[in-house]
Amino acid sequence: MPRLRWGLLSTARINRALIPAIRGAARSELTAVASRTLDRAREYALEWQIPRSIGAYEALLADPGIDVVYISLPNHLHVEWTVRALEAGKHVLCEKPLALSVGDVDRVADAARRAGRVAAEAFMYRHHPLTDAVQAFAAGGRLGRITTYRGAFTFLLTREHDVRLDPSMGGGSLWDVGCYPLSYANLIAGAAPTEVFGWERRLDRDVDMEFFAMLRYADGSVAQFDCGFAGPFRAEMEIVGTAGRLCIRRPFKTDERSALEFSGGDDRTEGVLFDPAAAYAGEVADIEAAALDGTAPRVPLTESRRTVQTIVALYESARLGRPVGL
Repeated sequence: MPRLRWGLLSTARINRALIPAIRGAARSELTAVASRTLDRAREYALEWQIPRSIGAYEALLADPGIDVVYISLPNHLHVEWTVRALEAGKHVLCEKPLALSVGDVDRVADAARRAGRVAAEAFMYRHHPLTDAVQAFAAGGRLGRITTYRGAFTFLLTREHDVRLDPSMGGGSLWDVGCYPLSYANLIAGAAPTEVFGWERRLDRDVDMEFFAMLRYADGSVAQFDCGFAGPFRAEMEIVGTAGRLCIRRPFKTDERSALEFSGGDDRTEGVLFDPAAAYAGEVADIEAAALDGTAPRVPLTESRRTVQTIVALYESARLGRPVGL
């Protein structure tokens, strides 16, 4: 059976979530890790029992023993190294956000098309049965006509020199965590919004430490969410319709506390079942199917483009102090 040989481009903290999923996948194997120095690559390879360590990102891309590259570099480097990996003949799973502009999403799409390789943005929640259950329930009619989406993703960021606080590296809470409730609302709505309004709180930083957003869709429904680095952990979504509401607890990084609850017109609450699954398993399986079987990735680049387009419009709205149309 064909297998995908994975290489990690960087030793970022998020790797520890994907490594077990690669090792547990049916058609994947973790082959190599690259860092900017060979000493760091060797140290990381020893820690995580990765067969090969490589002391330069370029060398990983040139390695014929690598089929797919996982890119977990800071945000501002995603497009450059995704394009370079595609041009080197590798498939790519790139951490979110894939890009910081719509034009750069298009650059990735062009490179993938020219290379005949897969490029996908790593929104793990999109591959989990919890999200499948939400989509099925929203389409099933029990909510009635959907009128409102509400969401939040916040946590307290205490590391003073974290890359998420650096505007030159694509920092900011909207890029980092706000993209989750934003993309979730777009997913269930099935479209980008027609108009957005955003307001940010920077505190004493050069990036948005908190962001508050409203999105209006062509069907009249509205999404509201907040995100930030300045408060307690919150991860939630709510979908409200004329006949009830669906609450999704811990929707973005699923664990044993994730849950679905439906409340109808009588205000009685019932649990909605969904299949359990390891958090990142579906993300790796999706790349396997796209690279080895030719199936379309679950998160197509058109969806990534829609997400980036919405984020850019929200930042513009916050800057101008007025609604912005898409």
